[in-house]
Amino acid sequence: MSRRRTAEPYLWLLFSGGGVVAALLLPVLVLLFGVLMPLGVLDWPSTPHLTALLDPVPVRLALVAVIVLCLFHAAHRIRHTSEELLGVARFDVFIALLCYGGAIAGGTLAVLLLF
Repeated sequence: MSRRRTAEPYLWLLFSGGGVVAALLLPVLVLLFGVLMPLGVLDWPSTPHLTALLDPVPVRLALVAVIVLCLFHAAHRIRHTSEELLGVARFDVFIALLCYGGAIAGGTLAVLLLF
């Protein structure tokens, strides 16, 4: 009796990695760009400063990794939440393709924009 391999463990790995990244980095970004800078507590960064910050390749690679992990985290959460709450588990393949395809498309767009 052979067991069929699935991609599910890898998807859960991307989900957990994205959850860690989202939990550690996104609150800081929301605090900076959504609260402190609009209230005038901190100055907005200038365009040359942001350009210089994104110039090194390792910084852009790290940003792509953060974006991709967050997208896969969201895709996995949306997939399983929609299947359980809406009772559409019979469309699992379609929902999975839609969710993870969107994450792949978003990751590809991030790579194209940053490189």
